[in-house]
Amino acid sequence: MKWTTKITELLGCKYPILQGATEMIGTWSFAAAVAESGAHGTITASICKTPDKLKDDIKKCKKATSGSFGVNLSIGLCPQVEDMLEVCIEEGVPVETSVYKPDALAERIKEAGLPWIHKSARVKDAVHAQETGAHAIILVGTEGAGIKNPAQLPTMTTILWGLRALSVPVIAAGGIGDSHSFLGALAMGAEGVTMGSALMTTKECPIGNAFKEKILKLSLDEPDFRTRVLTPAPFDKNAVRPEPEDIDWSHAASFAVTGINTILSVKEFVQQIIQGAEEILETRQFLKN
Repeated sequence: MKWTTKITELLGCKYPILQGATEMIGTWSFAAAVAESGAHGTITASICKTPDKLKDDIKKCKKATSGSFGVNLSIGLCPQVEDMLEVCIEEGVPVETSVYKPDALAERIKEAGLPWIHKSARVKDAVHAQETGAHAIILVGTEGAGIKNPAQLPTMTTILWGLRALSVPVIAAGGIGDSHSFLGALAMGAEGVTMGSALMTTKECPIGNAFKEKILKLSLDEPDFRTRVLTPAPFDKNAVRPEPEDIDWSHAASFAVTGINTILSVKEFVQQIIQGAEEILETRQFLKN
């Protein structure tokens, strides 16, 4: 079946699945693998460190795939963010802004006419981003990983609230990692989903296999895991970031990984999601009426 939504139309991807902009591992090669699967890949600009490196990485990604990919600009984390944006404009790739309000970049993005998605943890911030001109909003619930907000709510509540408050397409994020959660988000009214932790378990993700195996063993029965995911941690944008090889990536995973039990290629993983969702629709005919 065709998985056409407002998000696939905005970005040009085959499936309404976006790669989460995981800090430090959102490389061009990882983004290209996601794009080749039919989902939308994401290069994380902050890991490029300079506009020239970002430009080079975008060109490499274009050569590696004919699929859909864009660039994440994490405001407050991405160095030379205005210059990074200019590279995106020059290369004509979609932009995803996140972390803080996108006001300083909004006019330039709109002037350039790039597809623009903003990622928010709170609905009120999403409404503000819509008002500044974002074409779509990623809403992240507490089940997700990454930077947290003390006012953040669970994914289902956040998405349903966001759908009432927003007129632009909503993309669901936070704990989504299998066919059921993917289809459930779309059934609620989301036009797509963002997957970060789930894609960390794929072969192309640039973290060690030992960490991937450790992520697969995480369980909701573990109190430390539940507490870490659900409890907002203090965020200091000026803190020194460790090198990727020094990070225990199982401490960066979300609830999404609890439904994954094997390491697959990105293409295999995305196809598993899509095939499973189509099987669910076939066995539950009332969902198709």
